[in-house]
Amino acid sequence: MSLSELARQAGLPVSTVHRMVGELVEWGALERGADGGYRVGLRLWELGALAPRGPGLRERALPFLEDLSLITRENVQLAVREGTEVVFVERIAATGAVRVLTRVGGRFALTATGVGLVLLAHAPVDVQDEVLGAPISRHTSRTVTDPDVLRHLLADVRTNGFAISDRQVTMDALSVAAPVQDRTGQVVAAVSLVVRYGSASAHSLVPLVRTSARAISRALAD
Repeated sequence: MSLSELARQAGLPVSTVHRMVGELVEWGALERGADGGYRVGLRLWELGALAPRGPGLRERALPFLEDLSLITRENVQLAVREGTEVVFVERIAATGAVRVLTRVGGRFALTATGVGLVLLAHAPVDVQDEVLGAPISRHTSRTVTDPDVLRHLLADVRTNGFAISDRQVTMDALSVAAPVQDRTGQVVAAVSLVVRYGSASAHSLVPLVRTSARAISRALAD
């Protein structure tokens, strides 16, 4: 973003933002590109790496995510809940796999993705009420936006131990997700497999995803 864009987004005078940005660049939180625009610096990446729910979880889960990707040659994702959103902490994109809209460090709504449905299903009631009481974004014609229907879906996720998002984010993708638990049995993350719609039966993928989720859970409990 340019200096003027930053000032506009922050609602502050350009002179004030110029001084603040200068300090952040000096510290390493921001970097200035050849085009004069500012972007996130390595110091923020280093700071983010200290968050235990990100890299700590990722390091323990990565061997199992890689195994799942190697076996299926599909997209594999690991995500956690932050408030009323999904945050993706790892994504392995296989060559030739269906295009996905997510990225590591990116956020998404809890109501459409497979990992989001898993995390929302196991979220506190007040979080569920907040999410389902707010407007629900529609990404495709198959996105479920009815709160009552979503509540039934979430109940099924808790009962069955997995979630299926069928073309809810893009019309060419289907995802299957399962919960990851810590040593106390609390759901702390979700793992998913995203495949091209029509390339495989969703229920044929469930055992693979649940096996990976259980393996990550055991790794977290050690």
